[in-house]
Amino acid sequence: MSPLDGIRVVDLSRVVSGPYCTMTLADMGADVIKIEEPGRGDESRAFGPPFLGGESPYFLSINRNKRSCTVNLKCDEGRAILERLIAGADVLVQNFRPGAVERLGLGYDVLAARHPRLVYCSISGFGDTGPDAARPGYDLIVQGESGLMDLTGEPDGPPTRVGTSIADLTSGMMAAQGILLALYARQTTGRGQHVRVAMLDAVVSLLTYNTGNYFATGQAPTRRGNDHPSVAPYQTLRAADGWINLGIANDALWRRYCDAVERPDLRDDPRFATAPERVRHRAELVPLIEALTAERTVEDWIGLLGAAGVPCGRIRNVAEVCTNPQLTERGKVVERPHPTAGDLKMIGQPIELGDTPARIRTAPPLLGEQTDDVLREAGYTDKEIRAFRERGAV
Repeated sequence: MSPLDGIRVVDLSRVVSGPYCTMTLADMGADVIKIEEPGRGDESRAFGPPFLGGESPYFLSINRNKRSCTVNLKCDEGRAILERLIAGADVLVQNFRPGAVERLGLGYDVLAARHPRLVYCSISGFGDTGPDAARPGYDLIVQGESGLMDLTGEPDGPPTRVGTSIADLTSGMMAAQGILLALYARQTTGRGQHVRVAMLDAVVSLLTYNTGNYFATGQAPTRRGNDHPSVAPYQTLRAADGWINLGIANDALWRRYCDAVERPDLRDDPRFATAPERVRHRAELVPLIEALTAERTVEDWIGLLGAAGVPCGRIRNVAEVCTNPQLTERGKVVERPHPTAGDLKMIGQPIELGDTPARIRTAPPLLGEQTDDVLREAGYTDKEIRAFRERGAV
């Protein structure tokens, strides 16, 4: 058994935010029907290079465990087909720009009146009200508008984008959370509801102590590179042959560190004795730590500080992450056969449930791969399906 067995999702979303949300639901057992435009599909199918057997790794990374059904939403017959699919669904997910689904006759108010148990999830860039509601929600734009880029990078360098689509992915995670909350509430109320997640809101919510510090002081935080505004030393440091991260978040860890490096003078220095004092005297402390770190190799530091119970770690590249035994030996890199891409490796589901675990059942679908199956389940005959194809409805 999977936790979402019996839940059917009609997925109108594309690119990243919505597909990441619905992949999470699919991993947990939901039957996700990915609705795609005939002949074209999700825009991310064309993102590349690279391509693997003609398929985009970008698309493949966030669309496993789904069934692809092509439907032409620009014609009345296609919209009627979608309406029938929605009638049998528990959840609908869409990430069109606000107003687009209303023009197609697929807005929340219309569908909720016909299907009161439907959980309807909308993901947008900036929300569906306010002066920026009509703006398109691209990850890069939202990273900038949210304040995240202004906090990322070296103090004397330019604002820097986070190295993954953090706005898309965060909004997708929060959309999945909202859908689950709405499904839980439906058990009591008997009604679905409108779940709305704006990418801007999702990323701003991650600023936590940065906004807290601003509200407390009236001063906007600035870029600090890899150090931490409230903890020291808590940063990236250069070792003799590479880089490490060092995280000394409390006084006990500071004393362990000083003992490990055989520097009782640092441990007993009143400027560094407590966490607030280490932050106040960061300018004096950090050069001392940098000089110490440069004396040993990365492996030396991992061994020495690890044995002392001091948090530290390597700076791995993506290749090292994907082959890291800590992931591979725990089944976090999974492999499934794909019709054209061959044996496809993917990063598995991070949420572990002891009794009803996630399952990676199938690789991402080819465009329209399950269209006939989905339409048959909806009650259409093979003759009707052939006619739909001839008329361009699917």
